Amino acid sequence: MRYRDYWGASMLVRVVPPTLVAAMLMVAPAWAQTPPKIPPKAQPQAQPKAPTTAQAPADPSAPVQSVPSPAKAPEPAVDEGTAQRMAAALLSYSAIEVRGGWPAIPSSAKLAPGASGPEVAVLRERLVITDDLAPEHIRGETYDATVTAAVRRFQARHGLEETGTIGPKTLAALNVPVGKRVRQLAASLDRLSAMDFQFGQRYVVVNLPAAFAEAVVGDKVVRRHVVQVGRPDRPSPTLTTYITTVNLNPTWTVPLGILKKDVIPKMRKDPGYAARMHMRVLDGAGNEVDPRSVDWNSERAPNFTIRQDSGTWNALGSVRIDMPNPHSVYMHDTNHKEFFSADYRFQSSGCTRVENPRDLAAWVLEETPGWSRREIDAAIAKGQKVDVRVARKIPVAWVYLTGWATRDGAIHFRDDIYGHDEKRELVAELKTSVATASRASGFILQSADIKPVDMKPVSYLDSQ
Repeated sequence: MRYRDYWGASMLVRVVPPTLVAAMLMVAPAWAQTPPKIPPKAQPQAQPKAPTTAQAPADPSAPVQSVPSPAKAPEPAVDEGTAQRMAAALLSYSAIEVRGGWPAIPSSAKLAPGASGPEVAVLRERLVITDDLAPEHIRGETYDATVTAAVRRFQARHGLEETGTIGPKTLAALNVPVGKRVRQLAASLDRLSAMDFQFGQRYVVVNLPAAFAEAVVGDKVVRRHVVQVGRPDRPSPTLTTYITTVNLNPTWTVPLGILKKDVIPKMRKDPGYAARMHMRVLDGAGNEVDPRSVDWNSERAPNFTIRQDSGTWNALGSVRIDMPNPHSVYMHDTNHKEFFSADYRFQSSGCTRVENPRDLAAWVLEETPGWSRREIDAAIAKGQKVDVRVARKIPVAWVYLTGWATRDGAIHFRDDIYGHDEKRELVAELKTSVATASRASGFILQSADIKPVDMKPVSYLDSQ
């Protein structure tokens, strides 16, 4: 199924199932008194269920259910059911906004396991509203094991280190206004609705704001990789295409943007830079020229091609996963592996750098005879450039979701690192739309007037 075929129109009310609309209208009065629940678990193609107010009494001593972090969850973040889950999440958060949002945690609060005081009571209320803490635990001023587990759940949903303690990053995430979360979900849902992606039995999705990649078989994630994506000034593009080739020991032809911005300034200061970086300077006919014979201050300097040889020094490392697209981006190894362990992984020039790329390459080539992990390692060890065509093309999508919902009912958020959410002119339009549609139509968001982001082509890319 293609998302574009599924959505059709851009108005959210048209894609929310009629049964959900009816249920929302019936329970709307009750939501005015009780906190809304994050949408319950849904199967990939199932209709999302409306939150309910009648629940069986829970065991107060039972621990809060944890949320698997994206690095551990067995289900993919993006599948054929993601759009419906996001629609239900958007309705739920819109209801929270209409009722006044959630309380802010004082910036001076010292919140850690074992603490007590009125700030903990505010924290409990805040966590209950977003279903991180069960409602029966809302009262109390003690930061006990139940609150600690709830904080870990919140941190998992927001891509934060799961410490159970309220540090500066967790505090900032807790105090993000619900209106911003609504805008994130709406903007992400609009982007997903515009995506023309054909899910296959095997596919790959990279969520750029979350900086991870998932290799999916059927409805399960079989490989998940931490990735580095484009810097804010050199953003990775959103796209859908197919993986066609795996390049072992690739060379790297420096793209024009990086040539002008990075390489030529270094060549001006140090003509020996090219040799030290194992780069060859080629003229228009493809003939190698001495870099010392080129006037790197002249206007002709960008007319030369610079190609980096294969090897451990190569910017693409030992593996490049090719996926033809108009942006000339791809997935690859890197000689800057230190960034994978960092919280901030927006360091590339547009491409996606993959942690453990040989493992991903082995998965990509599983259906290609003669290319197991053993053969891949052996070919790389020889040091010669080898291009391996995959036996069957694999669909791949790079998506930009700052808000999404998973099958377990958890709603996840990430920072809008490229500012795409705000560029959608949602700030004023969506606030009015949510309030008007919510009161009149049972929390149904009209998004027909929301304008899509102008995704401009990326200029500075890691290109072959």
